[in-house]
Amino acid sequence: MNKTYATLSSLAITGMMLAGAASCDSNKQEAKPATAKAKSEKTMQTLPNYRYVDLDTILSRYNLAKDYNEEMLRMQNNAESQMRQHQNKIQNFATTVQNKMQNNGYLSEASYKQDEQTMANMQNAAQQSMQSLQTNIAKAADQAQKTINDSINAFITDYNKTRGYDAILFKGATLYINPALDITDEVVEGLNARYNKVKK
Repeated sequence: MNKTYATLSSLAITGMMLAGAASCDSNKQEAKPATAKAKSEKTMQTLPNYRYVDLDTILSRYNLAKDYNEEMLRMQNNAESQMRQHQNKIQNFATTVQNKMQNNGYLSEASYKQDEQTMANMQNAAQQSMQSLQTNIAKAADQAQKTINDSINAFITDYNKTRGYDAILFKGATLYINPALDITDEVVEGLNARYNKVKK
């Protein structure tokens, strides 16, 4: 008797033993699925009547938030581009001043002082321009965050009218929470469906 045949024979014997046990205890076997189902229903009934969402996931997948992120990125890139333009302009002027000094291009101290003042004015203008841009970006970011938060809160309020949860929490505010209570995907889907409809 080879090893493979011995294994198959062993499995066959084990199968017959299990079949015999099943036929002798059919009533118990029939009762088990019903017991498991009842246990599952009991577990669902005992789950707390609250749910949670992962805010980071919502912000990364909500189309409104993604659109605002792209807008903020464009504004930041524009500010960086303007900053480089100011720097290049100032650097070019400084190089011109340096060359004039080396080649005795200044006929008087007054003309040199005038260029110094011009460069100082350029630096001040660049600084004010950048401060204004950064202020505008900060205001736009605050407004975007408020709009996103208001949108999420309004949706959750409407969403819960048909769910009746006692609370919907942020995952980040908990140390541990049962993953079965996660409704993030459902909320993201609803948010995007509503936003896409309005956007059209």
